[in-house]
Amino acid sequence: MPTALHLPRVLENALWAHARRDAPAECVGAIGGHERPDGLYAHALYPLPNIAPDPVRHYLADPGHLLRALRAMQAEGLSLVALYHSHPNGPATPSRTDTQLAAYSVPYLIADLRGGSLLAYLLPDGRAVEIVLGTT
Repeated sequence: MPTALHLPRVLENALWAHARRDAPAECVGAIGGHERPDGLYAHALYPLPNIAPDPVRHYLADPGHLLRALRAMQAEGLSLVALYHSHPNGPATPSRTDTQLAAYSVPYLIADLRGGSLLAYLLPDGRAVEIVLGTT
């Protein structure tokens, strides 16, 4: 399991812009990149539509858009290295729903718009394990 995700500042800025643009609803997106021995390296951000019935409290990525993002990653020689979403009213910790619905074994980034923090977690077996998020 990866212990660190390296996120370039330009992608971090794009993630925050997406979160602010979608507020008060939660935003959702995918991050493509590469895995190396010292962690995951992000190279591209793929904002996705949130189709949750209550997007102010939950997120659900549009499956068709997610599939297109995964295909675009593959075409660019990238793989899925993380997923992200926002908590417009905080905190930057996974909710019970976040941990229960985590379907991928990649880090999940949570942007807390109120508190201004961005944290990354692995969500195996319904529990949250924080990992290092490095920005460059």
